[in-house]
Amino acid sequence: MLRKAIIQGRIEFGTEKSFAQAVKMYEYRAENYHKSDTLFETEEIFIKETLTLEIPRYVKQVYDKTFRNTVALLEYCSQFGLSGEIDAWLLDEGKVLKFDHMEPNSDKVAVQRFLKGKALIGQEGKEEKALEHLTKAIEKYDRHAQAYQRRAKVNRILLKNHDALRDYDKSIKSDDTNPFAYYGRSKVHLINEDVDLAIEDLELAIKKSVALQPVYWKSRRVKGKSHFDLKQYEKAAFDFKLFSNRKFDKNNPNIPWKRWVAYHYGETLLALEDYEAAIVQFDSAMDLPQSPTPIEDDVLLCQRGFAKWKAGKNGYIKDWTDSAELGNKLAKRYLKENS
Repeated sequence: MLRKAIIQGRIEFGTEKSFAQAVKMYEYRAENYHKSDTLFETEEIFIKETLTLEIPRYVKQVYDKTFRNTVALLEYCSQFGLSGEIDAWLLDEGKVLKFDHMEPNSDKVAVQRFLKGKALIGQEGKEEKALEHLTKAIEKYDRHAQAYQRRAKVNRILLKNHDALRDYDKSIKSDDTNPFAYYGRSKVHLINEDVDLAIEDLELAIKKSVALQPVYWKSRRVKGKSHFDLKQYEKAAFDFKLFSNRKFDKNNPNIPWKRWVAYHYGETLLALEDYEAAIVQFDSAMDLPQSPTPIEDDVLLCQRGFAKWKAGKNGYIKDWTDSAELGNKLAKRYLKENS
């Protein structure tokens, strides 16, 4: 049966010897292990000038066996590399049947230092140790785009924004296909209040990722808010609408942000004077669990009441009253002005 395959990524080998070994083994195993039932010819993906294996983005209907053979071959050859990653999805009518993430996991020092540093990210109190491992990986291979990107993330956690921006720049210079580097750099630009630059990076993060990756939707969410802050309401509505309509898998890290997006989408629709649509979004937000950046009930009730009032709908007094009872000063003002 034919199914949809999406494959993209890049592996850097660093030396001519490792590159030549990878090419040799790819050709040998493709012919002898997989009877040439694979998706790529050697010359299609191995780039001698850069000593890399590159698949910018491959989308095609394929047979299950061919997909499995190709993934096994790419996984094997990636172990000759020093850095990089490849992702592969097999889908049936939009449902992910199989996902494979491939990256070097050999005993090479640059590889092991990177993996140790990456594993420490997010562990409270382990930031300096993570920086140490990632720096050692970069010292062993100074084009290690993933190590620069992860080190930038740690620097951002430590509020070293200048160092983070430097590392994100180096990551993108080494590998301009990594959406995580663009997303991370956009966050630094936002801290620096360079909103236009942040939007440029978020657009690149979206372009370099696929909708099956959480980073794609993180970028949509942040980009929508960035457009809103610049009063670019039509553009903000476009991003928020896409996010709101997306059905996420239960473990997707974007799910907790549903309430936040529904609220800001409602705010955007208010600015566009689409009051009835704004009410729908505020209703949706009220029914959703709290977000990592909280949207409190008093704020939602106040804004929903305002949307109802502007739309000529009943219920705005109750919303404002409930909001005021929760301590919302703006709702108290609206009640006073409309009493």
